[in-house]
Amino acid sequence: MTSTVVVGGFFGDEGKGKIISYLAIKDNPSVIVRGGAGPNAGHTIRDGDRVYKVRMLPSGFLNKNAKVMIGPGVVVNPDILLKEIQDFDASGRSFVDKHCGIIEEKHLASDSKGELKEKIGSTGSGTGPANADRAMRVLKMAKDEESLGSLIVDVPAEVNSAISLNQNVLIEGTQGTFLSLWHGTYPFVTSKDVTASGICADVGLGPKNVDEVIVVFKSYVTRVGTGPLANELSLEEAQNKGWSEFGTVTGRQRRAADFDFELARRAIMLNSATQISITKLDVLYPECAGKTSFDEISEDAKLFIKNIEEKLKTPVTIIGTGPAINDVIDRR
Repeated sequence: MTSTVVVGGFFGDEGKGKIISYLAIKDNPSVIVRGGAGPNAGHTIRDGDRVYKVRMLPSGFLNKNAKVMIGPGVVVNPDILLKEIQDFDASGRSFVDKHCGIIEEKHLASDSKGELKEKIGSTGSGTGPANADRAMRVLKMAKDEESLGSLIVDVPAEVNSAISLNQNVLIEGTQGTFLSLWHGTYPFVTSKDVTASGICADVGLGPKNVDEVIVVFKSYVTRVGTGPLANELSLEEAQNKGWSEFGTVTGRQRRAADFDFELARRAIMLNSATQISITKLDVLYPECAGKTSFDEISEDAKLFIKNIEEKLKTPVTIIGTGPAINDVIDRR
């Protein structure tokens, strides 16, 4: 039984939601817990004909046997959370920590105008202003939010108890390494640290209780909003490659560039990654679409994966070959 932390390696949008959903079903963890900033992160999950766009619940909610939890380091919009619990049939197994911060109307209003919106392209979700209030010790806590009363549990205790009972625990990060407030392309970053260390702190998991850290990289790099992006392609070049994408939360056009080994190497270092997941291999190599065995993919695709392993000195264990949850090559 293991505790596994999953984080993004670039600027978010790496396909973490799909990978976490796969792991949630495949590894059947008893607890799936989310760290990260707040509802400014969006994960898209495709299950059969249904497409879920998740902003507050952990992406592993499709496993109906698991408890899905939000760690105390996360700020929560109660309206979004309660709607997702209802819409995604997660009642009775969704929980928040009493020390989660609460996003209020004033935070939404502050986030929709002013310098943050203009300078760094904030999502307008209220996450940044809420985290600023938290730093000033004036933010309302979940324990004081009546609508969340039935969802409150001690998340760190639940997580560590599951680990002590040798149960699988899946810890879900949001955004990406280079959107970290500490390690990212400041000031074009989110409002807190989102590396594996930060995500573990968010859910109350100490470093000795982490078994695996999976860093998720897309087969190419994308970024929503402003901020540096090395070797950025023109919109026309990105469209020609089939890399024209739009953000889950904002709907904004994602900027694109080729896979960045320098960034990836630093992400491996910052997160102490033990495994790599590569997503959207099918976008780079369409002949790999839907494949579930490494032996089935093209020689060019194999060389691409082997080159990543060689240069980053970390095994590529999970490869996404399509948008559906089970479009995965699992080499663990």
